[in-house]
Amino acid sequence: MDCPSPIKINMTRTPIPRFENNYSEEAAKARREFIQTQTGTTLQHTGHYSLAPESLKNNTENFIGVVQMPVGVAGPVLINGEHAQGYFYVPMATTEGTLVASYSRGMRMVSESGGVKVTVLEEFMQRAPLFEFEDARCARSFLQWLQDNELNVRAQAESTTSFGKLQHIQSWQIAKMVYLRFNYTTGDAGGQNMCSKATHAACEWIKKNTPEKITHYSLSSSIDTDKKHSHMNLMHTRGKRVIAEAVITREVLQKTARITPEMVFKQRQRSMVGNQLAGSAYSGPHSANGIASLFIATGQDEANVVESHAGFSFMEITAEGHLYFSVTLPSVICATKGGGTGLATQNECLRMLGCEGTGKARKLAEIVGATVLAGDLSLLSAILADEWVSSHDAYGRNR
Repeated sequence: MDCPSPIKINMTRTPIPRFENNYSEEAAKARREFIQTQTGTTLQHTGHYSLAPESLKNNTENFIGVVQMPVGVAGPVLINGEHAQGYFYVPMATTEGTLVASYSRGMRMVSESGGVKVTVLEEFMQRAPLFEFEDARCARSFLQWLQDNELNVRAQAESTTSFGKLQHIQSWQIAKMVYLRFNYTTGDAGGQNMCSKATHAACEWIKKNTPEKITHYSLSSSIDTDKKHSHMNLMHTRGKRVIAEAVITREVLQKTARITPEMVFKQRQRSMVGNQLAGSAYSGPHSANGIASLFIATGQDEANVVESHAGFSFMEITAEGHLYFSVTLPSVICATKGGGTGLATQNECLRMLGCEGTGKARKLAEIVGATVLAGDLSLLSAILADEWVSSHDAYGRNR
């Protein structure tokens, strides 16, 4: 029996080429050729794109090309928000067959029932420094000093940014340690880097001016839970706290999904137990699907899906016999300026939604909430009507 040939492993460290102008077509081409030499992999498709390499200076390093992601459009969905009003066609970047079709069906159901009412309650972005002292009494004295000097701390933080505003500082003392959580509003940007810079400036001032001896300090104590799910963010908003509500009529459910409000509510009650048993971060069917595909299409930081998808679904049967369905998302982190929102294709998707630029971040958050609700309704309907497997079999299998 012949033995397979051993895999050839490159044991020589060869640095990736860098150039005086790292964001040029020539630099990108040279790196693609380097990768082909090192790995034997041609990058024929990766190297085809329409964006200008010089536009990526704040978005990536060692640029070689793009990964082409299919973008479908779902909808239209009727949104009755305070910022998003009317019918919207929602771009969704995904490789999962049936996803766009499912969201479109949910959007049809909620639209034919009068639309989705969406409310943004509040918005904060955080950085959470840690200060440690010689003992618990010193830590307590520091907290009193911090309260007395909060205006000075706010001035130092806001000196670094035109958009960020320090709204309040939360605190928790554990032993001789003080965990702080600086809460900012950040305009139309996601704001994580903005908050880091502002909090760093504030903490440098604190270290120079507090009368208590600091024995340990860190800019992040991890209770800001950046790009991690946490119970903290369910209770205290990170990003935007969004509530989407819809009343789906009995007639629409029966006509479009072949189910009734009673069937949906009964399944919801059983699913709540399953979610509790599993320790799920979200009590509805699949918020991450809609959020991830919309985030990728519109240039959001895709890692923020892990925070943004968490939340609660709630439903009841109305006195008229219809289905009240709501979704509460306490940590929707989305932006219409900065990050990837200015990239060519992502910016086109934002413009499709009327969400490009200044004053549009809350509008985008409302669209996110409406999209999640529509997707949850459609998946629940498919499960109850025993169409979940058959729809994926028809649209989602690569044969």
